[in-house]
Amino acid sequence: MRCTFLTAFLLLSLAGFSQQYYLFVGTYTEGSFKTGDSKGIYVYKFDGVTGELKPVSTMATDNPSYLALAPGGKFLYAVNETDGAKPGAVSAFSFDKKTGELKFINKQQSGGGGPCYISVDAHRKWALVANYGGGSFSALPIGSDGTLGAATQTIQHTGSGPNTGRQERAHVHSTILSPDEKYLLVCDLGLDKISVEQFNYQAAQKPLSPAADSIVTVDPGAGPRHTCFYPGKPYVYLINELKGTVDVFHYTNGKLKQIQQLSSHPAGYTGNIGSADLHISPNGKFLYASNRGDANSIAIYSVAPATGKLTLKGFQSTLGKTPRNFMIDPTGHWLLAANQNGRSVIVFKIDPQTGLLTDSGKKIEVPAPVCLKMTPVE
Repeated sequence: MRCTFLTAFLLLSLAGFSQQYYLFVGTYTEGSFKTGDSKGIYVYKFDGVTGELKPVSTMATDNPSYLALAPGGKFLYAVNETDGAKPGAVSAFSFDKKTGELKFINKQQSGGGGPCYISVDAHRKWALVANYGGGSFSALPIGSDGTLGAATQTIQHTGSGPNTGRQERAHVHSTILSPDEKYLLVCDLGLDKISVEQFNYQAAQKPLSPAADSIVTVDPGAGPRHTCFYPGKPYVYLINELKGTVDVFHYTNGKLKQIQQLSSHPAGYTGNIGSADLHISPNGKFLYASNRGDANSIAIYSVAPATGKLTLKGFQSTLGKTPRNFMIDPTGHWLLAANQNGRSVIVFKIDPQTGLLTDSGKKIEVPAPVCLKMTPVE
């Protein structure tokens, strides 16, 4: 009995230790999206057992509106989003997991204006950047020491969509790698298209090339923004910013076939729409989508594992304004919502049975938070 008790105690202790994370918060520091006196990237410690957040450090940099952690968590990459007055850029930082401090390495131009998304491959060879303002996406090589090289490939989109206020030209909004990293999904809000690129991390100069039958057209005026993959299943989910819808696709070897579409708003909703982000829980049971505009909510769906299809379960206020980005922590117990115009990151508890969210009472106040990433504490 004593041995059993000690074993249980040790397991609980190890579980508690292993559920400590660093949280990185990217913000807007200047321009029209600025809502305060943000300095750049804020680092906190997050307790995966209690949901508590404690400040650790800050790194000054311009408009780090989207972040990407390289595998291992020792390098962080941030877009420096511009409003067109100066070229877009990407900054590289090293991260000390013992002290929680970021250190600037270098900066490169992103290949277009208004960079808004960045991915880093598992081999830490390439940074793949979406340039919203420029309507392009670029590949920047990464050195063994985390240094960014100048872009060696930039692919330009051209065209427009039916929403003349938002789709007057191409607006690439995300560059998301497939789980096997053989393909890159590129959402273009301005063209109502998802383009699929083959990705070869071993390439010397041009890691991207169009995949066969690689263009997927969504509803006119929908404004595709972000995608996410079902873990271990052949399904992809898409959030459409302008129409506030979620599309479900069957996915095989770079090919997408739509199988379902749902609203991310309640029936009869008549307010302004500005859907932003979506994520699936680590166990694949629930999908969440954020809505800005007048809704300021998270839509909650259950996922059928056999078909990938969604069932709407409900909505949760983000208790703030403009939830541009949110994340689910690695334990799958918590959802953190970044309220850009609410100057807050709110921590919600996830019900493991229903997927519904409840306010944990834990939050942090930070100016214009727009991107959240985590890595384990060592």
